[in-house]
Amino acid sequence: MSESDNAVVAKWNELKTIMEGLELDVVKNAKGTAAAGVRARKGLRALKATASQLVKLTVDLDKAKRAAKPEKPAKA
Repeated sequence: MSESDNAVVAKWNELKTIMEGLELDVVKNAKGTAAAGVRARKGLRALKATASQLVKLTVDLDKAKRAAKPEKPAKA
């Protein structure tokens, strides 16, 4: 795996960790615990931010790969 692949996988694992941490608070909030709802919403905002970072990272890597490729000659 290249360094860029490792960065994508690391960000993905961070995203999964946030999701796993949210589960308990979401369940508690569903049962009526208001404080758990606050924690769940805070975690969801962190999840959204991390997902945005992952999207940006993958887009940037794709652009860099495209820029590094030699251009094909135009067909006549």
